[in-house]
Amino acid sequence: MPEYADNPKAHFDYEILETIEAGIVLKGYEVKSIKTGRASIKGAYVRMLNGEPYLVGANIAAYQPANMPGDYDPPASRKLLLSKKQISNLIGFSQSQGLTLVPLKFYDKKGRIKLLIGIAKGKKKYDKRETIKKRDIARSQQRGIDE
Repeated sequence: MPEYADNPKAHFDYEILETIEAGIVLKGYEVKSIKTGRASIKGAYVRMLNGEPYLVGANIAAYQPANMPGDYDPPASRKLLLSKKQISNLIGFSQSQGLTLVPLKFYDKKGRIKLLIGIAKGKKKYDKRETIKKRDIARSQQRGIDE
């Protein structure tokens, strides 16, 4: 499964409680752009508009800037494709106190671009410090330096 874009800050800023796989509505040149690694979901989020999920804030750069339509907007909101049951679950989660919907990565599954969405709870500052500490310990053990 090739991975095209990921959101490294998501695991640092949020505690991921559950993940959901979603399809995404894209145009052909956007698919080509994502497959060449010209997409970014850093700082993006999923928002429910009129009962439908949309990816907001993701930037999909132009595949061939000279050949793009004049009205192409790289950070445009894009509709996500989910079942009715998944959408009702997401609505319930997004209305819960302190839970948010965060895109984690774009990847390929059977020739289709998929988006992994995380149902997340924001971390407090002390949780982030704990994450940094664990990462530093793991890094030093990998190098063979014991503290």
